[in-house]
Amino acid sequence: MEDIKSKFFDFINIQAQPRIPVVGSSDIDDLLEEDFNDENIKKQPEVERPSDQEILETIDKQFFSTDDYFDAKRYELEKLDNLTDVPKVQSELEQIKRQHKVVSNHVLQMILEKQSSCQEEFNRIVEVQEEVNNLLKGVMNGRRNLSIASQHFTSASLGILANYRKRTLIKQLLKSLNTIKTLHKTESRMPQLLNIGNFPEAISLLLDCHGIAAMHKQFSCVAGLCGKLQDTLVMTEEHLDVALAKICYGFDEAIYKKLQSAYALLEKTQIAMDQLHMHFTSAVHSTASNVVNFFIKEKNTTNVDFSQFYQINVNSDSYINKTEFPELCKDISEESFIPCLLLLCKSLWCIILSYNQVVLWHQNNPFTNEGTYLEGCNNEQTIKQKLSQGLARLWHDVQMRVSALVLAGNLSNYKFDDFLQILAILHRLSLIGEELCGSGSEEVANSIRKQSSIYFKTYHAAKLDDLKVFLENEAWTPCPVRTDFSILHLQEFRGLRCSLEQCAGADSKQNVSSDNGSVDANFFTRYPNPSKATPFDINFQMDSNQEEILASIGDDPSGYFSEESEEEMEFLTNSANNGRDSVGRRDLASGSPLLTNTTVSVLRLCGKYLQMSKYLKPIASQVVSALTQLFDFYLYTVHSFFTTNMPSILSLNVSSLKLQSVLKRIKDTLIIQNDDEEEHEFKVYEAQVSPLVDLTSPNTLFGLVERVVGVESLLFLSREFIYLKPYLEQLLQSQGSTLHNLQQFYSHTIAVSFEVRKPVYANVAWRAINDKAVLDLMSRVDWEVKDVVCEHSSYVNYLIGELQQFVKRLDNLRNIIHIPEEAYESLWDNLIYLLSNLLVEGFSSAKKCSTGGRALMQLDFIQLISKLEAITTIRPIPYRDLVEAYIKAYYQPEEDLESWIKEHKEYSVKQLMALVSCVCQNNKKSRQRLTALIDELEKSGIR
Repeated sequence: MEDIKSKFFDFINIQAQPRIPVVGSSDIDDLLEEDFNDENIKKQPEVERPSDQEILETIDKQFFSTDDYFDAKRYELEKLDNLTDVPKVQSELEQIKRQHKVVSNHVLQMILEKQSSCQEEFNRIVEVQEEVNNLLKGVMNGRRNLSIASQHFTSASLGILANYRKRTLIKQLLKSLNTIKTLHKTESRMPQLLNIGNFPEAISLLLDCHGIAAMHKQFSCVAGLCGKLQDTLVMTEEHLDVALAKICYGFDEAIYKKLQSAYALLEKTQIAMDQLHMHFTSAVHSTASNVVNFFIKEKNTTNVDFSQFYQINVNSDSYINKTEFPELCKDISEESFIPCLLLLCKSLWCIILSYNQVVLWHQNNPFTNEGTYLEGCNNEQTIKQKLSQGLARLWHDVQMRVSALVLAGNLSNYKFDDFLQILAILHRLSLIGEELCGSGSEEVANSIRKQSSIYFKTYHAAKLDDLKVFLENEAWTPCPVRTDFSILHLQEFRGLRCSLEQCAGADSKQNVSSDNGSVDANFFTRYPNPSKATPFDINFQMDSNQEEILASIGDDPSGYFSEESEEEMEFLTNSANNGRDSVGRRDLASGSPLLTNTTVSVLRLCGKYLQMSKYLKPIASQVVSALTQLFDFYLYTVHSFFTTNMPSILSLNVSSLKLQSVLKRIKDTLIIQNDDEEEHEFKVYEAQVSPLVDLTSPNTLFGLVERVVGVESLLFLSREFIYLKPYLEQLLQSQGSTLHNLQQFYSHTIAVSFEVRKPVYANVAWRAINDKAVLDLMSRVDWEVKDVVCEHSSYVNYLIGELQQFVKRLDNLRNIIHIPEEAYESLWDNLIYLLSNLLVEGFSSAKKCSTGGRALMQLDFIQLISKLEAITTIRPIPYRDLVEAYIKAYYQPEEDLESWIKEHKEYSVKQLMALVSCVCQNNKKSRQRLTALIDELEKSGIR
């Protein structure tokens, strides 16, 4: 380094002198020669000397080559063709020198330009050299000191360190040995924790042991233990899965909490949820198969202990059958079907209840990042979504199993009460589904709808035939019932009482649940323990022995409790009074309502039909239509029984056009005609009155008792149907059905049923008077008397005698049976109507009538009215205007008689002709004109 510096500084000093050496040559002779040549060049004319740039451009490019092996001398010599040509050689030599000089000058100029930077760089190099020298001195001192320390301390320190290392190794070995000893003790404790169900502690202990064993796997004994712990972990997960499967049959909060904590430690909480849903699905399938197999294999299945079967059912492999479930259900016998369905619903209820309790547990134990339960779950929303989806799938599986059993059963031969029991069970199951997940239970509804539609059609057709038989064998004697009897006292309406009272507007302050059921049934709250009670433990079978409808029974309503409400007893005692006035119920304090056994049977049948519609609302319109057909047939039969052989007295028609229209409609739609050849689904032959019913004896007023019982029983039935109207409307509206047919039924059929009294009682009243004898007596009266007489005609005495005989017989019958006031008034109304028409007809038979004759007519009529007022309580006496107007018409002037005829349409053509003949007997032209008017009015249909 010193040599380089000296040479470099010498070079700089030389540059400071006036002479500049030629770069690339160190020979002094060359320098002198170069100087000499320079002087010669300078002496040359300035014009001949080229510029430096031109000289540089003449330099051959080979001289700038970076090739290390380039030889410039040889290159120049090779360029000369003849070395003996001295001038040429000198010329080349001079040119090269000039080029060399120019290059040297340029290089020297560049060096001078960078001289200051070069000096600065050399200064830094000097500084670095000084620092390196200082560092070298430090290193030498350190090595010297280390050498001294190594000589004094190495031997003693290594001995101490070796002893400390041995001590540390021995401690670690003792710790490892104690750990291995603990691992072996833990292996024996694991089964104990699993047996007592302490899953979290067992999993935690197992995971700790597994982690410790992994840290000490260098020991051969621990390596074998790791494999054993892994097997134990697999076995523990199997224990967890078995315990998780048992949750499906009976939820235990303590066990489930431990299971979730254990799965959280294993970080398999989501897998656990998936396994739980699989277990619930498997539980539904295995339970359904076990129930069906149980009833197929067991002989005595009438009384099955559910608690015992519940314990057997926990083992899902109790009955193994590879047959498909729908095919398996076909082997259930008819007598075992209802017990099998009931047990299936109870068993599935246990599974549904367990799932609901699982859902509630997760709602009450939300998941957090630092939570104890289900710590490995992503978030609470994921778990809730899985539970919600699993709930719908579980209920679908339950419906499919129950529906398969229902569709496989042959229900056509069942009694109606048994079929209602099936509907009640399935209805209860549907209510559970509604409360569980808001499901409409479409699968169950569709299965029972198919069975019910077939069953109901057959049943209703059979019941119409049965009703015909009942009516043909009915003696029309009163059925003894309690004074406040109503449909609410019938067992068939037991489950409908709450709804009927509410729909009728009964003032009930009790908070009773509707029989229709709702999500407020709270089955999961009322039946939290399936081993004690289930929603299907109630008695679905109807028990008619609990009824209290007979007159000899007191007013204690203890037997009328509804299965749907325990609070019904408090307001049922007032059921006959609450909400009845609004539907036209009369006061029954005077005696029991008049109705027959057939009427009670019809009401029972209505209750059964409504029970079916309660449990299966989709066929509500079909049920309501069947109810109306029952009433139609009853109405038609009562009318036909007690209005046949109507005496054609004066061709009087007491049946209104509306009633006749209703009867015609019933006959066309419900009664099989003789000329009907096609089969009718809901038609029945017309009933014939029983031969034991005597409707012709005058002593019994032509069967008045039977007629009263028949008509009043019909009207009682009408009132009960009116009471049912709000419920029927609500029932149809709940299913979106139209109310048109029902409103037509009430506005036409029910409304005109109260008009049946008139034609039926007219049949009695008109037979009580011998109309032919009366007309014969009146025809013998001389209406052309000249003087006013003071004594009435003889036919009046005959009529009074007939009336007294009628009153006597009527009083005798009233001592036997309570005849309602309406019936009593209708009898007298028809009788007075008959008398009025007889008088008018008798008066019109007079060919001629004088002023005295007209006075005699008035006297006879007044005498008869006074006698009627004495023997009857009807006030005022009806139809007086009919007779008085006809008598006064004899006093009409001929010019006013035309307008009178047009105004009075209640008289027959014969009666008007007789009136015209008497009034216009002296004026032939007026008589002909009025006669033509009457004929014209008759042809136009006005009369």
